[in-house]
Amino acid sequence: MALGQRLEIRQGQSLVMTPQLQQAIKLLQLSNIELAEYCETELEKNPLLERDETAPRETERETVERDSPSERADESLAREDFSKVADLDQSAHDNMYDADAAAPAPAGGQPLTDWTSVKSANRFDGDEDSLESTVAGVGTLKGHLEEQVAIAALLPDDRMICMALIDSIDEAGYLRGDLGELAERLGTEIEDVEAVLGVLQGFDPVGVAARDLAECLSLQLQARDRLDPAMAMLLTRLDLLARRDVAGLTALCGVDAEDIADMIAEIRDLNPKPGLAFGSEQVAPVVPDVFVRVGPDGAWLIELNSDTLPRLLVNSRYFAKVNKSARDKESKTYLTDCLNNANWLVKSLDQRARTILKVASEIVRQQDGFLTYGVRHLRPLNLRTIADAIQMHESTVSRVTSNKYIATPRGVFELKYFFTASIQAVNGAESHSAEAVRDRIREMIENEEGRDILSDDRIVSLLTADGVNIARRTVAKYREAMRIPSSVERRRLKSGV
Repeated sequence: MALGQRLEIRQGQSLVMTPQLQQAIKLLQLSNIELAEYCETELEKNPLLERDETAPRETERETVERDSPSERADESLAREDFSKVADLDQSAHDNMYDADAAAPAPAGGQPLTDWTSVKSANRFDGDEDSLESTVAGVGTLKGHLEEQVAIAALLPDDRMICMALIDSIDEAGYLRGDLGELAERLGTEIEDVEAVLGVLQGFDPVGVAARDLAECLSLQLQARDRLDPAMAMLLTRLDLLARRDVAGLTALCGVDAEDIADMIAEIRDLNPKPGLAFGSEQVAPVVPDVFVRVGPDGAWLIELNSDTLPRLLVNSRYFAKVNKSARDKESKTYLTDCLNNANWLVKSLDQRARTILKVASEIVRQQDGFLTYGVRHLRPLNLRTIADAIQMHESTVSRVTSNKYIATPRGVFELKYFFTASIQAVNGAESHSAEAVRDRIREMIENEEGRDILSDDRIVSLLTADGVNIARRTVAKYREAMRIPSSVERRRLKSGV
C-alpha cells in the first residue's frame, strides 16, 4: 500500500464559542451583585465605558393574565423539630427551649459616652461624621474571648494554644476541630491542649468552647452547681430527651417523673448557643430582580428592578477624539478592541434584561394560580415547559433562573422555587405540585386535635381521597424535610409527657 500526501477540502459544521458569546452567557447567570462587580471591573479596564448618570428610564412592563388582587401571604414555615440527636450534637439546635435566647449584649463593658456636648465643643473641619465613626458595633465572640486571654494568667505557650483554639470556635460558640490535629500542628502534646481547653471553657460566656451540645449544657449546669449524677446521666441520652421519653429517662437517671420534669425545666433555662449573643457576619439581604404587582385592571404587571441594573454608555466622542490622535497601529487596534468590547457589553446587558423579563413573564403566566390563591395552587413546572413556550433552550432558562429573585404580593421567591416536581393524580387527573402536597401535609398535621394524631399511613389515605397518588415513603420524606416529628413523637408532645 503506497503512502503519500495530498490536499483535501472538507465542509462541515461546528459550534464555536467566541469570547463575546462566552461573555453573554456568563452575564446571563450572574446575580445582581455579581453583575455590578463585573461591570465595575470593566469600567476600570475599558476607557470608553462610562456610567449613565441620568435618571433611569421607566422599565418596560408586560401584562400577563387578567386576575383579581392577591390575598395575604401564607403562614410562615413550621417550627423545627429535633427528632435526631445527631442534629442536636452537630448544630446545637435549641428548639427544645421555649424561652427566647438572651438579647445580644455589648462585649466591651465600656459605658457609652454622651457625645451631645463633646461634639459641639471639639469639632474640627471634616469631623461631621465623628459620631458615626465613634460608635462601635456589637463586639464579636472572637474579640470577646481574646480580651479574656489578655488578662488570663497563661504561659506564652499556653496562650498560643488558646488563640489557636479560639480560631476554631464557630459563631455559636462551639469548638469545631480535632484536638489531636491541633496538637500536631502546634507541635505540642494533646494533654497540654486539653488543659488549655479547660481554661478556655471557663471564659465568658458560660458554655463556650464546648465540643457538642451535651458538653455545652454540662458547662452551664456546672457553673450553676446543678450538675449532679442524675443530671449528668440525663445529658448522656439527649435523644431520649428529644423524644420526650420520660419513662426511659426515669429508668436511666434513677429518679421519679417529677424530678425528671424539674431537670427538663432546668435544661430549658440554659442557652444552647452561647456565642450567638455576640455579633456575627451580616448576611446580605435578597434583592429581587423582578417585581410582580397587580395592575389597576387586575392584571399582573411584571417589571425589572431598574435600581439593580447597571447602566453603561459607550463614549463614542472620546473614541473619535483619541483615535484621531493615535499614530501607531497598536494604539488603533487597542482602541478598536475597546470600542467593540464596550458595544458588546452594553448589548449583552440589554439582552440579559430582556431575557430575564421574558422568562419571568412566562413563569407568572404558568403560576397564576399560586399568585392568586396560594401555594396549594402551585402547578408542576419544569424548564422544558418554559423553554418551549418562549422558544429558548433549556440551558438558557436554567441560567436565567439561577440566583435570580422575584418579588410578588406573596413574598420574595427564587425563580427556581416555581419549578417543582409533579405527583400523579388519581384516575388520570391533572398532576399535583410537590410543594403543594407538602403544604397539605403540613396543614393536616397542624390541624390535629387532641390525641387524634395522624400517622403517615393515615395521611396517605387522606391525600388519596383528595386525588393525590402518593406513597407512604414520600410522605415520610416530605415530613422529615419540613422537620416535623413522627406521629409517636407528636403524640408525646401533645400529651405533655
